[in-house]
Amino acid sequence: MQRRSWAQASSKREARAQGCVGSGLRRATPPPAPHHLSFVLTLDSMFPKAALLLGLTVVGIHVRTIQKEFVDISKDHDYFAVSVEFAVAWFNSGREEGHAYKLLEVRRAQQKKWKMIYLMDPELGRTICKKYDEDIDNCPLQEGPEEKKVSCTITVDSRPWFTQFTLLNSTCRQQKWGEEFPAPTAAPFLLKNEGLES
Repeated sequence: MQRRSWAQASSKREARAQGCVGSGLRRATPPPAPHHLSFVLTLDSMFPKAALLLGLTVVGIHVRTIQKEFVDISKDHDYFAVSVEFAVAWFNSGREEGHAYKLLEVRRAQQKKWKMIYLMDPELGRTICKKYDEDIDNCPLQEGPEEKKVSCTITVDSRPWFTQFTLLNSTCRQQKWGEEFPAPTAAPFLLKNEGLES
């Protein structure tokens, strides 16, 4: 009697009953044909996707704009006034000349929304007092050819409850004798810069 192989039997039960021989492995059946997804862009399918993309873009730009905006504040605001004092002290400590500068006017007072970052445009004048003298605010300004005024744009990160102030940006320009400074620009900027530009 000829023995049939596993592949010739119609079922496993029949193959066992007939004592089939063979490898016992089933023949590999071809995998099912993959389902092809057609991705056809039509006007109907593109409109909702484009609207969603546009909406997300507008929201992202709006959030970034809110985070970067500076708003006008009172020059008498407590934390702003302390930040101005820090900026003047920083300016005096960074100068190599021996004379102290004192605050003449703050031309711009702004605060970054939701943060304690202040943008200021102080105008400073050189006094006849030395840098480390007491009561520089009551010291008279130098006059004539020795007179010097400086206009700055300074950004300070303020944490007054820790007595911590960080200078984020500073640009200063010396005024020539008899010259007036132009009005500050309306577009604030924020750059990391520890040096003094003259």
